[in-house]
Amino acid sequence: AGCSSLVTQLFFDNERFYDFQDKCTLAGIDVPIYAGIMPILNRNQALRLLKTCENIHLPRKFRAILDKYEHDPESLRAAGLAYAVDQIVDLVTQDVAGVHLYTMNNAETARHIYEATHSLFKHHSQVGAL
Repeated sequence: AGCSSLVTQLFFDNERFYDFQDKCTLAGIDVPIYAGIMPILNRNQALRLLKTCENIHLPRKFRAILDKYEHDPESLRAAGLAYAVDQIVDLVTQDVAGVHLYTMNNAETARHIYEATHSLFKHHSQVGAL
């Protein structure tokens, strides 16, 4: 009995994910851990997340993006997608088990990220979408 894999809540700081992975290993948890990635597409979305998910940490680099494009929604959307893609590229280089995309049923977002990253994964089972 037990679980065969884990999916994390969304995060924006890969170092915190790596720390979590290490803690799981030390605790004897030996199942694939899928990294939860959610692209931020607008400032209000980010502010809502910060209010509802108190454990979410926005790294300085990401906060700078929010501030820089505060009054430019199109550029913020593009930067949010690019940030998520960069996170995934970094995760893949660290041999993460897989990625779970929190796209909030936005097919265009899912398609963009999939097209930018799918060739990085060895197995299609490493990529999930919600």
